Amino acid sequence: MKLGVMSALFAGRTLEQACLTCAEHGLQAIELPVGAYPGRPFFDPERVLASRAEQSRIRGVLADHGLELSALAVHGNPVHPDRKIARAHHAAWETAVALAPKLGTDIVITFSGCPGGSPRDTQPNWVTCPWPADFLKVLEYQWERVLVPYWSRATRTLARHGVRSAWEPHPGFCVYNTDTLLRLSERAMKASGVKGRNRLGANLDPSHLFWQGIDPVLAARDIGQAGLLFHVHAKDTELDPHEGPRNGYLDTRHYGRLRERSWSFRACGWGHGSDFWRPFVSMLRRQGYDHVLSIEHEDGLMSAQEGFERSVEFLQGCLIEQPATKPWWA
Repeated sequence: MKLGVMSALFAGRTLEQACLTCAEHGLQAIELPVGAYPGRPFFDPERVLASRAEQSRIRGVLADHGLELSALAVHGNPVHPDRKIARAHHAAWETAVALAPKLGTDIVITFSGCPGGSPRDTQPNWVTCPWPADFLKVLEYQWERVLVPYWSRATRTLARHGVRSAWEPHPGFCVYNTDTLLRLSERAMKASGVKGRNRLGANLDPSHLFWQGIDPVLAARDIGQAGLLFHVHAKDTELDPHEGPRNGYLDTRHYGRLRERSWSFRACGWGHGSDFWRPFVSMLRRQGYDHVLSIEHEDGLMSAQEGFERSVEFLQGCLIEQPATKPWWA
């Protein structure tokens, strides 16, 4: 398994500078953001898609620093009820899908998206309970009329390019836990008519699972057994032992209100120690995952550089770099 980084945290630097930082800290992979919410800090993906010279230059920069491209990231909402936003995020995703194999990866990371509650809505509507019955009608509209049709069409696009799309389960979007991911993948793949390799899987980020009460180790097991572990983020969450029990963990207070929130994103090792991360990595290996653990920084208590460096140092002690092919006693 390789250690990499979701390089949006290096925004403001050139691609060469970001890659140099990765190499200096012993990383083996990099994930590049190319649109939607994380932006596109290093290059214009449309221009690169149209230029073989630019594609070759980017592959060369990565190779010069000993880095594998783990994925392209377009975390967006392509089913947003505001059609302008939906079109922009869909276009960014389509560009990434076409560009990915030209830069050396077959994985594009995104969100499942969240539609409105009806065709008349202008804002997404994330449903968290089945009652009153209005919410079940919202879910029926979202899944039957928007999500499954959209992702079945998207699956055919993925198959044409030989690419896989990795949804990041995230509250606020319709795929937010193991069950919703497995169901949407199965339904959209079936509706697409695409045979063979599954094109819709997971970018598993444990930080979004902790405060939902989900055990990321069990999520890795279930998603892995379904063959849908495409990519994994390394980000941690600290659950406040006072505020959480008082008010629960569905917390809409701004991320910057660190003294008040019931949970906050942290650098790896600062929310959960090796007693979580080592079993998590071990479960990934048991499920056959041998790709990249991609560090993502959103720790409000540390600078991007400090959070990155501390995560690298911590995770290097948790990775299994050379899994046994045959036990010595066998």
